[in-house]
Amino acid sequence: MASVEAEQANLVSAQHKLQQDEAIHARAARDRVRYVALVEKEEISRSYYDARETEATAAAQAVEADRAAIVSREQAIAEARDLVAQREAQLEGARTAPQQVTDARARSDSAAGHLEQARADLRTAQLNLSYTKIFAPVSGVIGRKTVELGHRVQPGQGLLVIVPLDDIWITANFKETQLKRMRPGQSVTIRVDTFGRDYKGKVESLPGAAGPLFSLFPPENATGNYVKVVQRFPVRIRIDNDQNAEHLLRPGMSVEPAVDVH
Repeated sequence: MASVEAEQANLVSAQHKLQQDEAIHARAARDRVRYVALVEKEEISRSYYDARETEATAAAQAVEADRAAIVSREQAIAEARDLVAQREAQLEGARTAPQQVTDARARSDSAAGHLEQARADLRTAQLNLSYTKIFAPVSGVIGRKTVELGHRVQPGQGLLVIVPLDDIWITANFKETQLKRMRPGQSVTIRVDTFGRDYKGKVESLPGAAGPLFSLFPPENATGNYVKVVQRFPVRIRIDNDQNAEHLLRPGMSVEPAVDVH
């Protein structure tokens, strides 16, 4: 602001100087016009006229220089005022800095909230994406497929029948007379008709009842006449883990097990 005041003072001084030089220039111009007539009448010397003409030219040049100085002073005042405006804006910014910090923190908190919302949306999208893939509860091969490409699937609808190949066991129907010395854990040799080779296994469990009692329509003796019939008991035999590494065995194959009861 002091620079503005100083430049304004310089401008006033330049304006006063311009007024003085304009007065001098006006007088010199009038003298020149008057001396033109006198030199033509040879009432004054040519050298005297030339000196007066030089003075008029110098006065005109001084006026132009004064006008240029005034323009320069005006530009200097404008620049100083711009600088004042910049400093005032900086001062106002410094005064509002605490509020700007508060606003910035509020924007930061809002952005953090948006970030958490975006993360929640991402987790929801990832969860929905996981629903687009259906995984079987067990590993194995497809035994039967009930859907085709483009079918609409309903909740609870069966899509495939999975035949597990890692958890293979044998149900052997032994006569009740063969169970006398049979116990869980005994070694079993299983002859598979399909491959003509033997597999090793163990008796896993003995049945709780004869096979016919677990049928859909168990037999009933309505007449009261009993005929002794040798019953069959389903014994579960588990194949050893290292025997079916190629996963060649399939449910439903016929086998002949031989249990070592010694």
